[in-house]
Formats: sequence, C-alpha cells, structure tokens
Amino acid sequence: MSVNDDLPWIAPLLSLIREAAHQQLPLLGHCLGGQLISKALGGVVTRNPTKEIGWGRVSVEDNAVARHWFGSLAHFDSFHWHGETFSLPRGATRIMSSAHCANQGFALGPHLGMQCHVEMTRALIETWCNDGEAEIAASPGPGVQQTARIRAEMPAKLEALQRVAEGLYDRWLEGLKR
Repeated sequence: MSVNDDLPWIAPLLSLIREAAHQQLPLLGHCLGGQLISKALGGVVTRNPTKEIGWGRVSVEDNAVARHWFGSLAHFDSFHWHGETFSLPRGATRIMSSAHCANQGFALGPHLGMQCHVEMTRALIETWCNDGEAEIAASPGPGVQQTARIRAEMPAKLEALQRVAEGLYDRWLEGLKR
C-alpha cells in the first residue's frame, strides 16, 4: 500500500492530519503513518532505492532536535518493512537515517514521522514474517533479510528496540501535556 494509491480514505486522512498539525496536536506515524504525515505537510513519497525488510541499523542524526527525541543515543537496530520513503516537509528536521534510506525519521515541532518500525512486538514480527514471505522472495536487495534471519535476530534486538520506543513515546506524550 502507498499513500500515492488512489484509495478513498487517503484524501480525508491527509486533511485530518493537516488539521491536527494546524491545531498543534502532536502527530506520530510509523512507516505508512510517517509517509502520510510527510505528504499531508507538503512532503512527497517516492520509491526508496531498495526495500528495507528486517532488522537494520538506524543512525540518530547529530543535531539538537534529534537529541531532544533520543538523548545521547547515537544508533539502534530497528525493524523495517517498506519500499517507499518520504521527503522532509518544509521546516522539519531529519532525526534518523540508515544505510538504505536517508529519511528514517523527522520531527516538526511536536510531530514525529518515522519510516522504521519501533513499535514491534514478537507477535507482530511473526505475523509479518508469515504473511510477507512472498514479498521477501520477490524483493532481493541489500536491505532485505530472509524470515529465518529476522526471527533469529529477534531475541537479541527486540527488547532493545522496545526501550527505544518507550523513550520516544514518553517524549511524544510530553507534547500532549502542553
């Protein structure tokens, strides 16, 4: 699915996102959600040079906005499952990147858009691996892992990713208190 698809719910959702942003209601989007926020706020969504599926290193940018969201964290292993990427909306700051996708995340005031998936659980990963085997088989590339490797790396990476997510969500929730 793409935010560029001609689906009846996309245009109303983009309008809702713009209205929420106008009212300074903090927005949070993962992958398709980050792409929707980007597009609603003036960015564009295009094909990424390669798909990213599985575990991959995300670098936290060295800027004040990224430090606001991540503290001293310089990088972490995140989960990915995408073939497209977003550009940064006007005024947004890139806060994350990876070897295969320059725009892994942006912040714009209280809004946070991510290409990567920090929200993952064991059950989600298992479901996506089961449902996505055909996509993986049809998507060779340097950013695509086989399901056996994804599952094998899960015990070592999932708990650390959940700690990253908790920190981001705690920071995002602070914006709701204002």
